[in-house]
Amino acid sequence: MQKFPIVLDLETKHTFRDFNEASKLGISVAVIFDYKDNQSKVYFEKDIHKLFPILENCSYIIGYNVRSFDVNVLQGYYPGDVTQFSVFDILDDIRDKIGRRIGLNDAVSATLNLHKSGHGLHAIDLYKEGKWEELSSYCTDDVMLTKQLFEYGIDHGEIYYMNEVGKVPIRVDWRKYREDSGKSNIPLTLPF
Repeated sequence: MQKFPIVLDLETKHTFRDFNEASKLGISVAVIFDYKDNQSKVYFEKDIHKLFPILENCSYIIGYNVRSFDVNVLQGYYPGDVTQFSVFDILDDIRDKIGRRIGLNDAVSATLNLHKSGHGLHAIDLYKEGKWEELSSYCTDDVMLTKQLFEYGIDHGEIYYMNEVGKVPIRVDWRKYREDSGKSNIPLTLPF
């Protein structure tokens, strides 16, 4: 069976000021873009269990700061061990190449001339105000920006960021994450 990657982003109900462990932050919404059917899908907290079979059967979970944040937040819901997922974190790759972190907005602005529609703390406010459509729209926008950045890197072999001198290229080799079957063999969760 051929496996396909997914692009993941999620928003939380709390900040690290409330809890110091990512697994306790709670998920307000998670959004994926699934390369298997080329569709984005939205999961609110009550339906997060429906996301697990997709995560278990994808080749890679692709995201921006996904390894140290999103996947760890999922551990609060997932009955298995999230470290078993095959993950490609764009931010980790950037940090390895330039020696520092840059925000998603900085990367997509310099590379694609696009901008995020908000920020994570605003998403928590949207959750608290019960603005579900705006919340899912914001998270979906981040997923689609991450997808576009990922695909630009595949197509051009580089992305960009700005420094004090101007636009600087970052050479990337991401094609395998789109074409490879991944290395993990995750046991399936119970259908609950």
